[in-house]
Amino acid sequence: MPTPQDVERMLREAGLRVTRPRVAVLTAVHDHAHAHTDSIISVVRQHLADVSHQAVYDVLRALTDAGLVRRIQPPGSVARYESRVGDNHHHVVCRACGAIADVDCAVGDTPCLTASDDHGFSIDEAEVVYRGLCPDCST
Repeated sequence: MPTPQDVERMLREAGLRVTRPRVAVLTAVHDHAHAHTDSIISVVRQHLADVSHQAVYDVLRALTDAGLVRRIQPPGSVARYESRVGDNHHHVVCRACGAIADVDCAVGDTPCLTASDDHGFSIDEAEVVYRGLCPDCST
């Protein structure tokens, strides 16, 4: 969990102005991995009671554009935000409760991560979503 000073430094290094909503939203994303927008708004409002939905949406867009957060949207789920950026990791999603966890890239023989025909694209990322039951739902 980054300190408020760390969050302010991250914003400055990304070329963003340091504002109370940006600090609150970025902190919320760091503190609550894979949170959806409504839950981020709830957390932010604990510190900034009068922040609007639109302000949080705007901040999330700016943070995503700046590369400080990553927006993911597993099939069948609302958009989620995470602070783990800069790597090509994947996710595992519980079919029962919707819990999401990070999964590092597959190791060993991974033919599904190499496109059979790249159509001339320079591919730099593959999105894989694993599905199953989390430990709580398996019991």
